[in-house]
Amino acid sequence: MDSAQLSFVPILIVGFVASLSLTPVSRAIAIRLGIVDKPAARKLHVESTPLLGGLAIYVALALSLLLFSPPQHVVEMGAVLSGAAFLALVGAFDDKYNLGIRLRLIAMMISALVLVVAGIHVQLFNNLWLDIPITILWVVTVTNAVNFNDNMDGLAAGLSAIAAAFFMIIAFSQSLSLVSTLAAGLLGSAVGFLIYNFNPASSFMGDMGALVLGFVLSVLGIKLEFGTQPLGVTWMVPLLVLALPLSDIFLVVVTRLREGRSPAQAGKDHTSHRIMSLGLSQRRTIFVLYAFCAIFGILATIVSLAEPQVAWGVGISGIVALAIWLVLMAYVRKRYQRK
Repeated sequence: MDSAQLSFVPILIVGFVASLSLTPVSRAIAIRLGIVDKPAARKLHVESTPLLGGLAIYVALALSLLLFSPPQHVVEMGAVLSGAAFLALVGAFDDKYNLGIRLRLIAMMISALVLVVAGIHVQLFNNLWLDIPITILWVVTVTNAVNFNDNMDGLAAGLSAIAAAFFMIIAFSQSLSLVSTLAAGLLGSAVGFLIYNFNPASSFMGDMGALVLGFVLSVLGIKLEFGTQPLGVTWMVPLLVLALPLSDIFLVVVTRLREGRSPAQAGKDHTSHRIMSLGLSQRRTIFVLYAFCAIFGILATIVSLAEPQVAWGVGISGIVALAIWLVLMAYVRKRYQRK
């Protein structure tokens, strides 16, 4: 391994140390500004907890990338950090003033367009009139999905860290320096914050952090490229890595529409809540969901490395398993409501 291949190592370390060091600072700022998450019937925590953990996550991510990111990726990295900074700012105001879903969606679309201008977009059809709308839809969906999963101590940070780790491994195997360095920065900053966010959490990331994590994960999914695997196989890789947040947002939106509620209306109908309704503690629920992320990350890695025929079989098996999981979670919801 040469120094270029190992460039992700200092990024990972700096991201972790900076996030670990800055989280107490962001917590103090949140307390001083009165940006705290108060207990409510739809929430699991029982004490007011400071928000703005996303400040530590974003600054740590930006610092690690600005210090060590390869110079050939300056335009793309600049677009990612600019889009993430805009979402962090919008998220901070949302944490304080509750801006609402419409303004958040507009902000996500603006950040997605920043990526497009920098040349970051999906290449499914090699037609910008088709690929750009799909890019915007992907960015908005993944960003919202991670934000939806910020409903339990350690969940959004943990799933983001696991997803970033698998994106980093896959990118390293394909010699994708942009993805491996960006994933390393996200992994380090997420794990550093997770030290304070694991149950019982002393700091919450808020929308400021969840929007940043989701946005960067969406970019990682877009930038994965494969030299030998056909497109008919590779499209499954980011879907499998992000299986938990994507399946959760699908499950929640469908559930709320079927029950005559707005998809933007908060409630205890997420995957995490359904698993807890089976009698598991928060910590055990988190470990179940971490294992879920790891299993699908392993499947994604196999798909990225195996021969096309094997990869296709593994990928389709993973998607079928995900469909069965959704049916199971729908059954748990009905059982929980009856109880």
